[in-house]
Amino acid sequence: MPKRTRKSLFVLAVSLCASASTVSVAQTMTHDNQENWTYVSPYYDSENNWWTNFGDSTLDSLISIGRLNSYDIAAAIKRVDAAKALIGMAKAGYYPTINISAGWTKERMSGMTSSTKAPSATSDYFNAGASASWEIDIFGKVRAGVNQKNTSYRATRAESEGVMLSVTAEIATTYFNYRVAQAQLAVALDHSASQLKVVKIAEARHETGLASSLDVAQAKTVYYSTLSTISPLRAQIHSLRNSLALLTGATADALPSSLDSLTPMPQCNPIPLTGVPADVIRQRPDIMQSEQNVSAAAAAIGIAKKDFLPTLAIAGSIGTSSHDAGNLFKSGSFTYSIAPTLSWTLFSGFSRKYAVAEAKAQMEALIQEYNYTLQNAYFEVDNAIYSYSMCLATITDLNETENQSHLALTRSVDLYKTGNSNFTPVADAQMSFLTYTNSLITAKGNALNALVSLYKSLGGCFSNIKSE
Repeated sequence: MPKRTRKSLFVLAVSLCASASTVSVAQTMTHDNQENWTYVSPYYDSENNWWTNFGDSTLDSLISIGRLNSYDIAAAIKRVDAAKALIGMAKAGYYPTINISAGWTKERMSGMTSSTKAPSATSDYFNAGASASWEIDIFGKVRAGVNQKNTSYRATRAESEGVMLSVTAEIATTYFNYRVAQAQLAVALDHSASQLKVVKIAEARHETGLASSLDVAQAKTVYYSTLSTISPLRAQIHSLRNSLALLTGATADALPSSLDSLTPMPQCNPIPLTGVPADVIRQRPDIMQSEQNVSAAAAAIGIAKKDFLPTLAIAGSIGTSSHDAGNLFKSGSFTYSIAPTLSWTLFSGFSRKYAVAEAKAQMEALIQEYNYTLQNAYFEVDNAIYSYSMCLATITDLNETENQSHLALTRSVDLYKTGNSNFTPVADAQMSFLTYTNSLITAKGNALNALVSLYKSLGGCFSNIKSE
């Protein structure tokens, strides 16, 4: 990936050419354009909730619960609040620091010496006053600090959106895995019921002398083999339900009751894409976070350089003091001072020089991380698009395979009933039909998860993509 100069930081251009889509990303960053950067969250736009494209109300409910109750999302939001508070702390440098004080001192002085016998003296001393100090930001050090905290805040906010995107995608993936396990359990129950009927047929033929005990053993082998998959599937469903509860921050009993009902999985349709705009890729939370981290590092360099400049501070105080509390606020008791100070550190053992060098190195490291993030985004989009297209092709092939295996099973059973075939083709057809049916269900789940990965790789901004 090409880089221009350190001042312009970088230019990265990547192009994705796939059979159904093209992604191009071009990004140039400078120190100057970062102050005008505006963060736009894709999650506060109700029309851009990508998960609603699946048309599954149960999934919509789970994600709504998760976005409100997820511990990961809640922690990320608190980190945003903390980053925002740091902006306020930085802005405090614009204002003076004011202190007030009041006190009373009781003092006893001994008057006895070797030559005199004067009595000891006791006195009271009262004082009250206020002091203020103010470092005037004539060289913009405070302003640079505020800018750095602003960019750090935007990075933290983008990180929060990344957490939300990840949690949302994980809920969707776990939900589809849950539906896959449910569907496979229903298939196991249905096939075991039909296989039991075949066992009865084999037993009846054996009792009449038309079949050997081998037929009965083969039929029962297939039947019990299918039964053996039911308990693991139930355990998997139970585990996935608990995973959904953990992701949504709820208890398993509080999840939508519609999870208990077996419903068809959403359809997976081809998505013809003519291109993915660079602006869509740039809205990925990880890219926005990395971009703002670079900006914050650039601001840190400016702050380090400002340590070479002088500082102008004004300190002042006003107060009153008296041995008599009654005279504390009389004109003769008042005191004040004002002290403008210009200070300039001429030498500090080269510490400021190395501070600037350290800040530059940090920025350059973050630039490389940004470049990696962009490259990773490119490959994630490429992989997601290709994976989804291959999943659709697999579904098409398995649909036909399942139809043919069902036809083979039906035909083999008919031949066995009429005595025109032994039981071995029936057993093979039963196992093949169950395998291909489960493979088709798995393929549909894989396609749905690949589509979730595509949404996630695009930062949840899929609705902005051009289609044919």
